[in-house]
Amino acid sequence: MSSHRKPRAAHNPLTRRALGLGLFAAGVAGAATAVPAQAATGHAAFASDHVFSHADRLHHTQAKDSFTIRQFGTVNAASARNQANAVSTGCTADDACRSVALSFQIVTIAGEHTHLNAVNLSDAVNKECTGCQTLAGAYQFVVSTPRPLTLDATAKRHLADVHRRLDALSRSKLPAADLRTKVDALAAEVTGILHDAAAKAPKGEDKPDVAVHRHMDGWPPAK
Repeated sequence: MSSHRKPRAAHNPLTRRALGLGLFAAGVAGAATAVPAQAATGHAAFASDHVFSHADRLHHTQAKDSFTIRQFGTVNAASARNQANAVSTGCTADDACRSVALSFQIVTIAGEHTHLNAVNLSDAVNKECTGCQTLAGAYQFVVSTPRPLTLDATAKRHLADVHRRLDALSRSKLPAADLRTKVDALAAEVTGILHDAAAKAPKGEDKPDVAVHRHMDGWPPAK
């Protein structure tokens, strides 16, 4: 039997406009799920995305993923939280479980002096689950531009294609190590799409910036 937990605290400050972190209360960030993908301009914006997967003797294979795009426009302050948790429990080496949770969060913000609090974390747990495969991956992409950025039809089409392939990967039977590699490749594609989109955004005093936060946790652990 094995028991595995790797708690992670992932507060990754972003560059430029993210340097002045707005420290929002955790309760406020947790309530952000009610905010629509398109937020009002001018003041504060909040977003929270969370994926949870649980595999056990009754449900040997569980896979969930999320791919969200939140375009906030011009804001004075923003708080973004992205989280993935996967649990496998109570299975055996002869009858192993598989639990996969993957969350991609894309946030666009605009403004010359925006304060940003970004949290991105993942946690994978094996509890009395010998031979089980458990993988949790959180990917957070924050696009910061001086003027509001609206993703065009081409960017949206490319991102939708990545989303479809993420769905397929999360439900595949690839070993955890191979799955990590494939998902990282998809994240690299998203980064490229967002860099191209940011380059087309209206110009301002500051240059556009794309910050990427990756947090991957898994069992068996990565070598």
